[in-house]
Amino acid sequence: MTEKNFSVFASGTFGDWAKAELKLPDGRSVLGKRFLKDIIGSTGCEISLNALPAGKSVPFFHAHKENEEVYIFLGGEGEMQVDGEIVPVREGSVVRIAPDGLRCMRNTGGEDLLSIVIQVREGSLRQRNREDGIIPEAPVSWVA
Repeated sequence: MTEKNFSVFASGTFGDWAKAELKLPDGRSVLGKRFLKDIIGSTGCEISLNALPAGKSVPFFHAHKENEEVYIFLGGEGEMQVDGEIVPVREGSVVRIAPDGLRCMRNTGGEDLLSIVIQVREGSLRQRNREDGIIPEAPVSWVA
């Protein structure tokens, strides 16, 4: 659903994330990854929902030209390798990686390693909550 000032996407349960299929330009498919930018009409960041199966690894390292990534882990256990350093991750872990950081991850647990990854241009945040937020004189009322 897309409205003037918001959009809504129902991603399903965490179990549904593993069924998402990402089609690659070379014709291959990757299960367990869904990018949301186009789905929700985001203009400032890319967000992906990820479910890496038990015992699996992302089969390549990657870095970015401009964008930092923030990985927020929601379930499972695994490891991230960034510039040769291995960092254990699990539910509640949050990892920020600068664009040049060479990264990869693997699932070391017995269930899907679930994460949300937010990708945004490094150094682009100009204002934070208090500086950017506006609280208008409008009463909150919920229709019962």
